Amino acid sequence: MRLGIVGLPNVGKSTLFNAITRAGADVANYPFCTIEPNVGAVPVPDPRLDKLADMVHPAKITPAVIEFVDIAGLVRGASKGEGLGNKFLANIREVDAIIHVVRCFEDANVVHVDGRTDPLRDIETVNLELGLSDLEYMERRIDKTRKMTKGGDKRYAAPLAVYEALYAHLADGKPARTAPLPPDAAEYLPDLALLTLKPILYVANVAEDELGSDSDYVKQVRAVAEAEQAEVVVISAQIEEEIAMLEPDERRLFLQDMGLQESGLDKIVKAGYHLLGLISFLTAGAPEVRAWTIRRGTRAPQAAGKIHSDFERGFIRAEVVAYADLVACGSHAAAREKGLIRSEGKEYVMQDGDVVLFRFNV
Repeated sequence: MRLGIVGLPNVGKSTLFNAITRAGADVANYPFCTIEPNVGAVPVPDPRLDKLADMVHPAKITPAVIEFVDIAGLVRGASKGEGLGNKFLANIREVDAIIHVVRCFEDANVVHVDGRTDPLRDIETVNLELGLSDLEYMERRIDKTRKMTKGGDKRYAAPLAVYEALYAHLADGKPARTAPLPPDAAEYLPDLALLTLKPILYVANVAEDELGSDSDYVKQVRAVAEAEQAEVVVISAQIEEEIAMLEPDERRLFLQDMGLQESGLDKIVKAGYHLLGLISFLTAGAPEVRAWTIRRGTRAPQAAGKIHSDFERGFIRAEVVAYADLVACGSHAAAREKGLIRSEGKEYVMQDGDVVLFRFNV
């Protein structure tokens, strides 16, 4: 799953991405992987893996990963081709969710593209450009759908009504994800390549001495996020870059000295995972302890298919134990003796933290 980092120039996007790429190289034993020049993959923090590893002593530990795409800074008029224009917007279309970095610090040495720090104006600028691009897209979609209805085909009447409602909402300067649509409209949304329909996480980038307390700037970002039912993570990108340079033990001490339980990057990764509606199921054996990423609501055969397509095709059953139960028992054998390992069939919906052994026919 990909999270695109967006924002105006000089808000801290590149500093944050540098922290992401370095952290990807250092966390646990999972190597940083540059899939493209501007894409970094980092592990999803999951202390459950270490606990399972203590039980089974595997040859390796493999966490779930999430990808970050560093997208060039947006400028006013991007929807009309200013700056990188269409390339910028095309890059956003390719991600699953948006991380919108907002400048919430004052620094005379870092020039603001609009002259001064103003989170509300900056958020509005980005959202406006994305919204204008979506408006043009919906105009074309509505015109095409109307032509279909003129032929008397009633199948297009329902989607047309949804498209027109979305267009009116966008025309009011509001993102598509906040449009008050009826439940049955959901079936028409996946086909729409709307930028403002993507889930969003606001990242308030603050000065080092303001970390840990909400400034007026951060409060402004929280107000916008609350109105959009979005999440906010507060970080200092400069500190994150410093943390990412440290070895794991040094990193823990650094965070303790600052009174932090986890790094801002860890918070972003977790929030992004939640934003996309993802969960992890776990496998634990001598070869490997691993977290596997699936969407919430995934059934057992499809989860098995994440490991190998043969597992899904030949699925027989899943032997499942809750992570907490397994750890409390201390071993699979003890959990089985207590009747805590369940045999689940094709209709079982996977839960976060399920420790699973799949049975299948070759």
